[in-house]
Amino acid sequence: MKHNVIAAHKVIGTIIGIIVFIVLFKYLAIQIGDTSDNVTLAHAWLSLITAIFGPISGAITAFVGHATSDTLTNNGTAWWTWVIADGLFGLFIGLVTKRLGIFIGKLTTRKLVLFNVWQLIANIVVWLIVAPLGDYWVYNLSLGTAFKEGLILVIVNFLMIAIVGTILMKLYQHFFVE
Repeated sequence: MKHNVIAAHKVIGTIIGIIVFIVLFKYLAIQIGDTSDNVTLAHAWLSLITAIFGPISGAITAFVGHATSDTLTNNGTAWWTWVIADGLFGLFIGLVTKRLGIFIGKLTTRKLVLFNVWQLIANIVVWLIVAPLGDYWVYNLSLGTAFKEGLILVIVNFLMIAIVGTILMKLYQHFFVE
């Protein structure tokens, strides 16, 4: 019985996570200059979702949230290289939060610093390797453009997660974790 309650909790949490991710990603985003990149709180939210529900929930939340947002924005089409990259990002930071045991015991400064170092590494791998190379191979986008947009996302996502994601985790720990 306990396993079923935990599984239902993760499914419902993931669905809510996806809905909030879509709203943050699509409707509360600010475009960065002449790029297709946006400043959004979606990845800060994703860091909390992964810390609560784990890496599979994080991957599903980012993948489905990004694909849905793209589909709503781009006349029914998704930019699949970035959707896949976002799903991988959710998986990576989910694995990090699980490994660090973010909400097991006290949420220490050490855990938060390690989390932010690892989320920076995940951002670099996903947005400076996976997404740009995917854009180059699949969409024939120039490597210069792809890497420029990837670098912008590394910086923006890192800062949003380091600041807002950390605050969300601290608030969650304070109000919901014994």
